[in-house]
Amino acid sequence: MEWSFLSAEQLLAALRAGEVTSVELTDAAIARIERDDKAINAICVPDFERARAAARRADEVRAAGGELPLLGVPVTVKESYNVAGLPTTWGMAQYADYLPTEDAVAVARVKAAGAVILGKTNVPFMLQDWQSFNDVYGVTNNPWDHGRTPGGSSGGSAAALAAGFGALSIGSDLAGSLRNPAHCCGIYAHKPTLGLVASRGMVPPPAPALPVEGDLAVCGPMARTARDLALLLEVMAGPDPLTSGIAYGTALPAARHERLTDFRVLVLDQHPLVPTGSAVLAGVNRVAEALAEAGARVERHSPLLPDPAEAAGLYALLLFSNIGGRLPAAAYEQVRAQVAAWPADDPSLDAVRMRGMVVSHRDWIAADTRRELHRQGWRRLFAEFDAVVCPISPIPAYPHAHDPGRRELRIEIDGVEHPYSDLSVRPGVATMPGRPATAVPAGRSPEGLPVGVQLLGPMFEDRTPLRLAELLEQAIGGFHAPGDT
Repeated sequence: MEWSFLSAEQLLAALRAGEVTSVELTDAAIARIERDDKAINAICVPDFERARAAARRADEVRAAGGELPLLGVPVTVKESYNVAGLPTTWGMAQYADYLPTEDAVAVARVKAAGAVILGKTNVPFMLQDWQSFNDVYGVTNNPWDHGRTPGGSSGGSAAALAAGFGALSIGSDLAGSLRNPAHCCGIYAHKPTLGLVASRGMVPPPAPALPVEGDLAVCGPMARTARDLALLLEVMAGPDPLTSGIAYGTALPAARHERLTDFRVLVLDQHPLVPTGSAVLAGVNRVAEALAEAGARVERHSPLLPDPAEAAGLYALLLFSNIGGRLPAAAYEQVRAQVAAWPADDPSLDAVRMRGMVVSHRDWIAADTRRELHRQGWRRLFAEFDAVVCPISPIPAYPHAHDPGRRELRIEIDGVEHPYSDLSVRPGVATMPGRPATAVPAGRSPEGLPVGVQLLGPMFEDRTPLRLAELLEQAIGGFHAPGDT
């Protein structure tokens, strides 16, 4: 029996029925990694001996009549999460030997749910790219085309899932880092509502793992099916016990609807600042047509939508304020000098990003107030709609491009060059207001590359886009292994 591409749900059913043991699943996953990962380089930190030991314990628990949500299922973890005894580098060579002694909260919850951790997956330097390469572990390739990026920054996790290395993975998202790799590799990912999943222990070395929730960034699940996303989110969700007193779990509202015909959906196929490439547009339209054919109410425009151009600028400022806050003093002063030389009223995204890196606290508070106005606008919109469908990226996975620096890089959208940093615009539609967004496969490009879209939902109603993702999977299909026709 070939187990590599079965869902976690299917593996759990087989384990419960006695058709396979966790040791057998784990050995099969390790054999596949050892055979295929030389060409992909998704698993940057293998942990095979501890995985085999965890699998033996899982089998013992099950034999004794025990049951846990992920008991015996092989999974992977993004390198940026602390796992006790394994290095956490965030791709920084100076921390190649940094070994945390405590698991991140999300990792601890996955372990407590009985999962078997195969190892850690590759990331870009400081998680700051939509590609996944660094000087510590090298380049991760897309299983669909080894000459292309698997996305970033959770690119190693997406590549691992697409290659059959485990049934689930946990990643994180600030500028599309869950959704972009899902789009590039043809898998599923969910960016939870801001604050839904505790992030302690998902921190760059050598910073201490404190119970502080950062702005914009979230931890979230990745899988090959929509139902597996929901399964893993249930395990990961919940506030930090150090600040809430709650050790595990959280109560989320049920999905608004159970049938496609009942959904009210707004489709946003274009953006005023970044065009949508034809391959991605076809994927958006495929989803929109499936919804309409199923009887859902589908609209293409709404006066309730908060201004997307203003939102993109606001997101750029808030996003780059995070980056600026981590700059060394000399680099910070260099950026401040550059900003001082630019026209103060330059509205371009590049200018806004640079100003965001040195924004004053007063101006950040003003931006945060504007964000609350956008959130209020989204609340009004989600009183009329249940979900919003829009692109994750304007283009499918593109060839590796590691030089020059990101400010000089360009992407090509239907033959026209655009700044590489424009890849942040579409993910920011959900990230800036903190809304949940589920990345789903939506077909393939003319070159045969995966194309995904994101389904935005109401705040803390994560089950609504997850349920819509499941229904769409039934209607148009979902993950296909690379090479499948």
